[in-house]
Amino acid sequence: MPKAQWLKALFMRDTPAVPTLEATGVSRFFDVSKPWLQRHLTGEPKRSLRAVDAVSFAIAAGTTLSLVGESGCGKSTIARLAVGLYAPTAGEIRFEGQSLSSARAQPALRRRMNMIFQDPYASLNPRWRVRDIVAEPIRAFSILKGTRAIAERVGALLVQVGLAPVDGDRYPHEFSGGQRQRISIARALSSEPDFLVCDEPTSALDVSVQAQILNLMKTLQERLGLTYLFISHNLAVVRHMSDRLGVMYLGRIVEIGPGEAVFATPRHPYTRLLLDAIPDLEMVGRARTPVGGEVPSPIDPPTGCAFHPRCPLANARCRAERPEPTQAGSVLVACHAVAEGRD
Repeated sequence: MPKAQWLKALFMRDTPAVPTLEATGVSRFFDVSKPWLQRHLTGEPKRSLRAVDAVSFAIAAGTTLSLVGESGCGKSTIARLAVGLYAPTAGEIRFEGQSLSSARAQPALRRRMNMIFQDPYASLNPRWRVRDIVAEPIRAFSILKGTRAIAERVGALLVQVGLAPVDGDRYPHEFSGGQRQRISIARALSSEPDFLVCDEPTSALDVSVQAQILNLMKTLQERLGLTYLFISHNLAVVRHMSDRLGVMYLGRIVEIGPGEAVFATPRHPYTRLLLDAIPDLEMVGRARTPVGGEVPSPIDPPTGCAFHPRCPLANARCRAERPEPTQAGSVLVACHAVAEGRD
């Protein structure tokens, strides 16, 4: 069986025949080379930054897949790949069986997916009134015609996210951070999408406001049947939101499976180190192993397993051979130590 088909079968084991979103062997590299003339004079080769490296996953309709990891591991790049803002360097992303790279599919699929950005202060146009911000996708996709119909739809969307129709007359700077994120959610819902990418939607908010936004997103998912790709570095938030959880390290998914299974019995050494970093009053006095060392450069990643320079279980095979995902209980783990029973 070709590697691409094998990866698809492995990651699709617990998902329907046609998931909402499916990524197979997706990579995204960025050219970070110096200007041509400077490279020509110094004899330096071209350099690429491996932001995402052969990532595969699938998201079933009406569920949430969360991706976690340290800053710079490629989470936000995957978010942009998932909605077509970036084209993959290799691999393929399919939405309900249709490839996002197909020019014919783009207009039809674009309306059915949207994105909630991290910073509500930066993602809303400060010169526009809220009614125009929320109505923009409605006009762009010609969902409704006529000023009155659009105004009624905008008012209904604002009510749906916990605001009032009269708030449409105000500007973004007149709202708090949590209210601005509600406006962002209303804008994302205005095109009537089936799939939302949530790129750290609560990281810029106060903790008390975070809970309100997360509860709103859960309620909307249940009411509208939405599918989420949720990006975060906050494990407490992820545990609240996730049906499935993927742990990323240096552009690769090192462990993926049901959220509660990953939290209850983490298998990959990196997942264990991340969970050990969560404060827990019930485990006062328990020895914890901090995540040591520095994240390697994605421009020059280590050979073999990318985590081996920081892994307490690394051996010669880890340094030389890249691990492939293997089944370990209900999760998939890319780790030689787990495959060999050394964990």
